[in-house]
Amino acid sequence: MYRFIHLYRLRMCASLAAFLVVAGFGTPESAPAQTITADPLSGKLVITGASTLAPLIAEIGKRFESIYPKVRVDVQTGGSSRGVADARQGLADIGMVSRAMKDDEKDLRAFPVARDGVGIIVYKENPVQVLTDEQVVAIYTGKITNWKDVGGKDAPITVVNKAEGRSTLEVFLHYFKMKNTDVKAQIVIGDNEQGVKTVAGNRHAIGYVSIGTAEYDELQGVPIKLLSVGGVTASTETVRNGTFPISRPLHVITRTPPVGLAKAFIDYAQSKAVHDIIKQQYFVPLVD
Repeated sequence: MYRFIHLYRLRMCASLAAFLVVAGFGTPESAPAQTITADPLSGKLVITGASTLAPLIAEIGKRFESIYPKVRVDVQTGGSSRGVADARQGLADIGMVSRAMKDDEKDLRAFPVARDGVGIIVYKENPVQVLTDEQVVAIYTGKITNWKDVGGKDAPITVVNKAEGRSTLEVFLHYFKMKNTDVKAQIVIGDNEQGVKTVAGNRHAIGYVSIGTAEYDELQGVPIKLLSVGGVTASTETVRNGTFPISRPLHVITRTPPVGLAKAFIDYAQSKAVHDIIKQQYFVPLVD
């Protein structure tokens, strides 16, 4: 009887050992254990919001996709207000906001990725080289309506303003201490590129856009020029060194603390690995 029990135990031990080997809990020396690795990131990210930030995030998204081929990053514009609304309502995984966050947006998680400035643009051949803050306010409120009154040619000024919900509008109005109802505009535009095209196509127009966008387009031969503000040249460099008076943080935002794919993308967008993209887009990295 004892011999029968002993043999039974030996057989059970052998069976258990075989099970453990098959299950991966142990392997014979002749067969090295397999390394179990997590699946690479995959899925789709929908990112909506600020048109200022969209080209940068789109380029970061392309590089992110090249690292993780199973990921797709869909970037859509519509203004910072859309970015906030879509993030809150769950219509987007990540929102884009090209300004400081407001007090009533503290429920959202904001992650800065770069800085930018807002600059005033006119047609390249406009003889006006500089405007004082008071002159800008007078032009936008309809008190000055002809370029000759600020050192230019005898021609009516076409005032180009941004549409409601655009953070560039909010930053511009805040700096010049105006309300949007005070503005007497002939043309209302949406994104920065539309503003650039409008001024480039109208010799007597004045508008304001992202400095990064304007610098990039100037280098591509678009006939516009940036005017100084407060006596400071409008450029990426003056935004970088903190002397340009109209600058803003560029944020990506989420409704809840990001996890998974969204967190991986935000971490990447905040890393030094994308500083070259940020500079190529004429924005300022947060840390050099």
